[in-house]
Amino acid sequence: MPTEKPLRRDAVRNRDALVAAARAVFDEKGLDAPLKEIAARAGVAIGTLYNRFPTRDALIAAAVADRMELGLEVARAAAAVADPWDSFVALVEGVCRLQADDRLLGDLAVRAAPSTEIAAAREAGHAVMRDIVARAHRAGVLRTDWTLEDLAFVMWSHTRVLAVTAGIAPEAWRRNLGLLLDGLRAEAAHPLPALPLTPEQLDAALLASGKVGR
Repeated sequence: MPTEKPLRRDAVRNRDALVAAARAVFDEKGLDAPLKEIAARAGVAIGTLYNRFPTRDALIAAAVADRMELGLEVARAAAAVADPWDSFVALVEGVCRLQADDRLLGDLAVRAAPSTEIAAAREAGHAVMRDIVARAHRAGVLRTDWTLEDLAFVMWSHTRVLAVTAGIAPEAWRRNLGLLLDGLRAEAAHPLPALPLTPEQLDAALLASGKVGR
């Protein structure tokens, strides 16, 4: 099996510059930021960008490669909390805090995974999260009709709150989250008017969210 040739020194330099520029621009303007701007900030031609990263998803995957373990770390830390409700709250708060602190990860969390590696990392985190949700259900503290796919509603709401309040009241998202969490307590539950999303529907919705505004 042929081995991949190592990149020339200038090619490595261009790739590193593009990844650094992508992280900065995506952090500032979101994952749909113009690729021409990323190339310009990296000091290369747009053709060089496409030569190294043929698709936007390939560039996104490179930009977040060093951050993909953060979500799994949040889930594992929440799973270590003894009380089932506190464990669930730690999970949701941790995910939302990650979104608040890192726009790139926040945007990525509400769209389809851009690579198989990121999809695998996401699924590893989801496996831990499902255990947390199941434990809260068994303890009778989380409304029984809530599924992990419903976390997408929290995150989509949270993303919008962050977008309009981050520069005005950076901690306002915590109030919104507190209201949402109170509605998830078992004793506060009323029948919901629609069925939960299936995993397949959630995947389709995440894919569609990455196309909005393009």
